[in-house]
Amino acid sequence: MHPPADARSWRHEVSDVGRLVLTVGVLMVVLGGALMLFGRLHLPGDLTIRRGNLTIYAPLATSLVLSVVLTVVLNLLLRAR
Repeated sequence: MHPPADARSWRHEVSDVGRLVLTVGVLMVVLGGALMLFGRLHLPGDLTIRRGNLTIYAPLATSLVLSVVLTVVLNLLLRAR
């Protein structure tokens, strides 16, 4: 006995979401590895606070740039379907 057609389409959609999550995860690992190998990407809006032996790094500008880039890329990928 086969599942109803709408159940099959739901599984197909879940499978697509799983592939997307996996792809984004792999891209994040690759990007993180590249940043570790080639040094940190410091933009003018990134904050670094050093007090004695404590260092706090808040990559505000880098986070904003990465957010915009990922938003554009994901929108292009999802609209292409």
